[in-house]
Amino acid sequence: MSQPTGSESTKVAVLRGGYSREAEVSAKSAREVAAGLETAGYTVAIIDLGSALTRDLLDFNPHVVFPALHGSPGEDGTVQGFLEMLDLPYVGAGVHGSATAMDKSLAKAVFARAGLPVLPDVVVAPDRDVYEAASEVRQKLGERIVVKPLAQGSALGVQLLPNGGDIAAAINNSREAAADVSGPAAVLVEPYVMGREMTVGVLDLEGAAPQSFPVIEIRTAQGEWYDFTNRYTVGRSEHILPAPISSQASARIREIGIQAHQSLGLHELSRADLIVTDDESITLLEVNTLPGMTPTSLYPDGARAVGYSFSALMQALVASAQRRHKSKTHLS
Repeated sequence: MSQPTGSESTKVAVLRGGYSREAEVSAKSAREVAAGLETAGYTVAIIDLGSALTRDLLDFNPHVVFPALHGSPGEDGTVQGFLEMLDLPYVGAGVHGSATAMDKSLAKAVFARAGLPVLPDVVVAPDRDVYEAASEVRQKLGERIVVKPLAQGSALGVQLLPNGGDIAAAINNSREAAADVSGPAAVLVEPYVMGREMTVGVLDLEGAAPQSFPVIEIRTAQGEWYDFTNRYTVGRSEHILPAPISSQASARIREIGIQAHQSLGLHELSRADLIVTDDESITLLEVNTLPGMTPTSLYPDGARAVGYSFSALMQALVASAQRRHKSKTHLS
């Protein structure tokens, strides 16, 4: 399909849903994305992932696709590969970048190779004996740990043992919480680090240098952490922007955000999550290739801080995806 010149004549398909436990978040993001695009003048259709996906896309015949998706199959490269087959421009990371970022252990290997600060870890396969795995974790990482599904977001299935505890139970609970139709999930175990939760968004528009947003500190009620409920319930978390840290730490975090984005070969947008200790030691935890766009999401807050209204951000992302696809087509 030839690409129109302005938003008034551009049709954007916003994808939502999927079979992951983050489908509920995807629906909220899709609703906000669609509203923002309509405000910017686009013709928008929200399309569900499901058996009618191909038919719905062909019927709507979009110029661009905006995957407002979280978890599998929307963030792991599956949907991106499908859109590549249809030769449709789409917002965000490609197949390789999506698949790499979704596998937390693989992504950390890429980050480490790029010289970025990451934690040691132990990966536990879905069928591995939990007591044997717990013994290895205790030997390599100690008693104070965090267990998280290897390929899941929104803090689903995360188990914290800040004071030690039953490691085997934590592993079992995490992989069962992230289980899908194929059974329990693999999990990643890391040492627990006491610190403040920080995040930084990256905007990488085709034809321009990537920019990082101001660093945001995430605060929740005392004794709580940024779990699924606190992420997506209005009033349960506070976004401190800019984060109250030194200018040196802020600059380093923003640099890490861009370097992590580039090391994974991402496009348009990403958001890096980090931990900063009291002495401002910085650890990169993971990178989200399709950050949430809900009313409580962090990425839009960062964009507003550098002058982007939500609708302007949506317009910039879609226009970048169109330019990138056009450039790729001309090179092929």
